[in-house]
Amino acid sequence: MLGSRWLVLVAAISGLICVGIGAMGSHSLPKRLQQAGLSDIEVQKKIGQCEIAVKYQMFHTLAILSLGLAPATASCRAWKVACILFLVGIGLFSGGLYSMVFFDAMGHWSIVPLGGATMMLAWITLGFGAIFPGKTDLGTGKRTQ
Repeated sequence: MLGSRWLVLVAAISGLICVGIGAMGSHSLPKRLQQAGLSDIEVQKKIGQCEIAVKYQMFHTLAILSLGLAPATASCRAWKVACILFLVGIGLFSGGLYSMVFFDAMGHWSIVPLGGATMMLAWITLGFGAIFPGKTDLGTGKRTQ
């Protein structure tokens, strides 16, 4: 399914995106938003949303990187599932905030909270994998090792 090298690659790409969006958010975004006719209050709100999105993406990117570097990840299905949930959470939470900031649009209002809930589920799954470190079928709870 997911290999350690693949997780490190995904973390590297996500980290690159974080730094790029973070730099854009702090350097060119304020001017761009002001030119779009937004008030100072709206500009500050969008900058804050961008900072939150970058921060959460980076935290969860580091979690994926840590799991990619951990030898136990190769034998722990729950940790692999946690990585997938982290990625989905990043896409929904940070992606939803990015779409609000940069495109002034969002597909549905619940995308950001759903992303946050997915990130929380990922952390629960990570903890589950720590308690039951063998290959575990999450559907039955039976260890396959």
